Amino acid sequence: MVTDESVLLFFREELSTLATWSFKKIPLELDTILQEYALDTTEFIEAIEKYDEVFGVDVSAINWDCYYPWEMEWFFRSWFTKKPLVQTKKPLTVKMFAESARAGKWLYD
Repeated sequence: MVTDESVLLFFREELSTLATWSFKKIPLELDTILQEYALDTTEFIEAIEKYDEVFGVDVSAINWDCYYPWEMEWFFRSWFTKKPLVQTKKPLTVKMFAESARAGKWLYD
């Protein structure tokens, strides 16, 4: 049976771990927004393809237009404005992939 932890472990193994400026590791969690965590697009695409193979979820059913392009906040943005960045796309999380793996198909869009 597929669990949240098994999918989380899968993505932790497949994606590089991010770190802060002081080299403190930022762990990948169930509710982490993958568009912001997986900065290497090639690595993320390969992880999604492997997810398809490992968990048997047809990733071709994912409508990527719902999730990309993702607006990344500019490092110095807070110096110029206090307005929050407004996202027009939905976030992708590990939890979404875990729920889809349990269902055997992509559940979102």
